[in-house]
Amino acid sequence: MAPGGSNYQDIGDPRSAYADYGIAPESAEFTNSPFRKSAAVIGGKHGAGSNSAVHELLECPVCMNPMYPPIHQCPNGHTLCVKCKSKVHVCPICRHELGNIRCLALEKIAESLELPCRYQIYGCQDIFTYHTRLRHEQSCRFRPYNCPYAGSECAVTGDIQYLVAHLKDDHKVDMHDGCTFNHRYVKSNPQEVENATWMLTVFNCFGHQFCLHFEAFNLGLAPVYMAFLRFMGDDDDAKRFSYSLEVGGFGRKVTWQGVPRSIRDSHKTVRDSLDGLIIQRSMALFFSGGDRKELKLKVAGRIWREPL
Repeated sequence: MAPGGSNYQDIGDPRSAYADYGIAPESAEFTNSPFRKSAAVIGGKHGAGSNSAVHELLECPVCMNPMYPPIHQCPNGHTLCVKCKSKVHVCPICRHELGNIRCLALEKIAESLELPCRYQIYGCQDIFTYHTRLRHEQSCRFRPYNCPYAGSECAVTGDIQYLVAHLKDDHKVDMHDGCTFNHRYVKSNPQEVENATWMLTVFNCFGHQFCLHFEAFNLGLAPVYMAFLRFMGDDDDAKRFSYSLEVGGFGRKVTWQGVPRSIRDSHKTVRDSLDGLIIQRSMALFFSGGDRKELKLKVAGRIWREPL
């Protein structure tokens, strides 16, 4: 029974609430990953707090995410999380007008629970109180990664193995084995610079995957090209490696050496921090030779592991 006397069997298919109110679950890892599993059925520490009925009571019937205080309810006792309440004016279950009624009983239950991390299915074995669990999950090292592809907005998440297959099969990204590379980027009209993401290549090196990005954008009023490397893993592991990039021609060259950024940092974050090899368009066209009307830029690079 829900607090207030209403039975949760009235909920029916919660997807109807999505259609009526345009609300979707916030956590993409459970909707776009093969590891989808509801937090409502995850067990607790050696049976403690593992009552699935209690977990279901704490699951918002609209977005399906766990509810944290303040938890609201309609006059008939149907509960919903504070974020969903801010988006609707009537109860998604019974269509009764919502007021400002707090479900204090359910909030007390929530505060007394010990729960496993929602990323238990990825390997996290820690147990938390209801409040500390939320803080932990925001930085859990086992949480799924976002797809590193930058050519389009991709909402897919998963572990590294799944994302590598996703990049290869769905985005048709080139995969290469080895820790050295020599790539040539060609563009017939280099005057078109407007935030063009041209290429992503993945390298298998030292048993890990590295994403080489190359793109064009305007840095202030100056058109530039930028190449940088991202590591498919956490930041602590990324810092164990270094890489170098080099472009040149006609007796001149520009080099860059740095540490690959984890894909925990978004593509935009890395690009906006200018953490990579940046080449002004005039210099890139000089390296291209010819009449300087076509970009023919060769980028060489190397990845190595730093000593412990």
